[in-house]
Amino acid sequence: MSGVLTGTGQPLRRGRRRTAAWIAGYLLLSVIVGGLAGVAWWRLVHLPAYRVSSDGGAATTERGLTEFFASDAWFTALGLVVGVGLGIVAWRWFARLGWPLVLLAALGALLAGFACWYLGYRLGPGPFEPRLAAAQPGQYVPIELTVRAKASFVVWPFAATLPILLRSSLGPDDEDPRPFRRPRR
Repeated sequence: MSGVLTGTGQPLRRGRRRTAAWIAGYLLLSVIVGGLAGVAWWRLVHLPAYRVSSDGGAATTERGLTEFFASDAWFTALGLVVGVGLGIVAWRWFARLGWPLVLLAALGALLAGFACWYLGYRLGPGPFEPRLAAAQPGQYVPIELTVRAKASFVVWPFAATLPILLRSSLGPDDEDPRPFRRPRR
């Protein structure tokens, strides 16, 4: 009778502690995976650069202007992959939680997205304006690695909820009765 609630409520508290520990582990995993995605983001993005002219101005090419969006595109693509992965892990670990599973998966993916952004930004060249002000004529100054389209962060929790939505709507329902099968002779 270890799973039955006693007068002291001991097994219930133990179950809650175990669930809280698993949730904390999932959130920690989300931050670690997000940090790894931040390193990948930093490695994948080729930052465009401004060339400082002798009159103190700075210019970039048209191609450089189009590469401004590369950091957002890679951040979004990583968010899609990492979000789906975290959603699958959340479903496998916490399917019995019910609807809070969606909130947990979204929170974990959002934490992963912020960890990715923070680590990528820290590994990148840093703030653009001070580096541009300190640059010498003829020098190329790359832009900062950051997310310019804040909507890119929405992809992370959305992608994490996709596997949960698909599994819960297309998979077998635990409450449905199983079809009767005759035993083989």
